Amino acid sequence: MTRLLTILLLMAGLALPATAQETTPEAGAEAGAAADGAAAAEQDDDDDDNGEAAGAAEGVHEAGSKFDFGFSGIMARDNRTQLAPLTLASGKPVATAEYKLKSGGFYRIDINADGSQELALSGGHFFRAIWVNEIVINDIEIRPMGVHSLEFDDAGTATISFIAIVPGRYTLSIPGSQGETQQAVFNIQ
Repeated sequence: MTRLLTILLLMAGLALPATAQETTPEAGAEAGAAADGAAAAEQDDDDDDNGEAAGAAEGVHEAGSKFDFGFSGIMARDNRTQLAPLTLASGKPVATAEYKLKSGGFYRIDINADGSQELALSGGHFFRAIWVNEIVINDIEIRPMGVHSLEFDDAGTATISFIAIVPGRYTLSIPGSQGETQQAVFNIQ
C-alpha cells in the first residue's frame, strides 16, 4: 500500500510541470509577447545566433546548412560524383592521377581488375577517413562496417560509394609494391 501511494505521489509530482505550462488564450498571448521581448533582447546580446531565437519562439529549431542537398539529402544520385576508375593489372599504373576530394562529398569509384595477377588494394588509413556506403561486386551490394583492403583473384569490378570525411592525404596501394604508379593518392580537403 505504501509503495502504491509513493508511486501515485511521484506521478502527480511529475504531472505538475506539464499542467503548469497550460495557459488560457489571454495568458498565452501575454506570455508570447514576453517571450518575443526576451528573444529580441537575447538576439541583441549574442549576434552569433542570428536565426535561432526566432526559430525557438516558433517552437522549431532549424539547423542552418552550408549545402542544399535537396529532399533526398547527401546520398541522392544527383549529389554523387563518379571518380576515374582504378586499375589492377600486372605492370600497369593503379591511377592516372591524384584524386582531389572534398570532405562531406559523396563519391563513387570503380576498381577494375584484369585478372593478369592476384592483386589487392590496401589502405586502412584511407578507409578510416571515409564512410563507406556500399561496395558492389557482381551486382551484390555489401554495406560494411569497416574495410582494410580489397583483393582480386580473378578479373572483375568492384564499385565503392563513399562519403569523404577526414581531411588529409591518403593512399590505396598494392601491398608489397614500392613504386608511385602502384598506388592511388586521395587528397581530402
